[in-house]
Amino acid sequence: MTATSLKDRLARGPSVLAPGIYDALSALLVEQAGFEAAYVSGAAVAYTQLGRPDVGLVTLSQVIDVVARLRDRVSLPLIVDIDTGFGNALNAAHTVRQVERAGASAVQIEDQTAPKRCGHLAGKDLVPVGEMVGKVRAALDARTDARTLVIARTDAVAVEGFERALDRAETYVEAGADVLFVEAPQSLDQMRAITARFAGRVPCLANMVEGGRTPLMTQAQLDELGFRLVITPGAMVRAYTFMAQEFLRLLKANGTTALTRDRMLDFAQINAVLGLPDLMAQAADYDGAAQTGGASVTPLGASRGNPAG
Repeated sequence: MTATSLKDRLARGPSVLAPGIYDALSALLVEQAGFEAAYVSGAAVAYTQLGRPDVGLVTLSQVIDVVARLRDRVSLPLIVDIDTGFGNALNAAHTVRQVERAGASAVQIEDQTAPKRCGHLAGKDLVPVGEMVGKVRAALDARTDARTLVIARTDAVAVEGFERALDRAETYVEAGADVLFVEAPQSLDQMRAITARFAGRVPCLANMVEGGRTPLMTQAQLDELGFRLVITPGAMVRAYTFMAQEFLRLLKANGTTALTRDRMLDFAQINAVLGLPDLMAQAADYDGAAQTGGASVTPLGASRGNPAG
């Protein structure tokens, strides 16, 4: 699936499962595993780039930098968490333009106040409904490609209650949101109520967070409920952290990586994953062009001012 076909893919079903990513390697692994899309998780970016929890510390420039690096490496659709839009409606429009230019296929904007918090943390607050509607409309107007999706998220379940969350969601759908994300429903009944009310009009997103407030379900179960987009934002970084802690414990205790050798890629294997053979072949083609009388080419690794490198 290409970045431009995500809208059609969500419309026809079945559901799309988008693992959370945070850097070029995680994006590459998701693409190589055959997933149809990936979710650029604000929480995972905070965890990995800042070593901090998801409490609104990630900046717009950091998001743009991450998305640009991902798009340079992978072609699969990127669903990008832009938190609150980093300000008011004008800021949200600016954010959408910048993130879309960097390579986003969809943007997700939420109705929390700044600084925001992870949707499964306590202590959140919300902007007025009218302010969020303005952000949704600004995001829709700011995109340069109508196929770039705007996902409207409400965190009202934990703040104002479930019925009020449905009311907010209704307003965001009426404002034109392409995808609806009611964050942190707390029961299967609430999840059913979301899709019963909205799934016939707009694709609904389900967020699976290990240890969060929403029941963990399979993609097939969520698809049966009527959800069309399923994200696992922090799952890969939580798995990585668990494995890294165990690796470091064994390394410190034994002074060698031998005990984890069967759970690691070796030097050749990691370079195969990263595409070293293709890069070397490409470099050889360029070197060959230089040797056959083509335009002058500076050898790889050499300085233009100093041919000796």
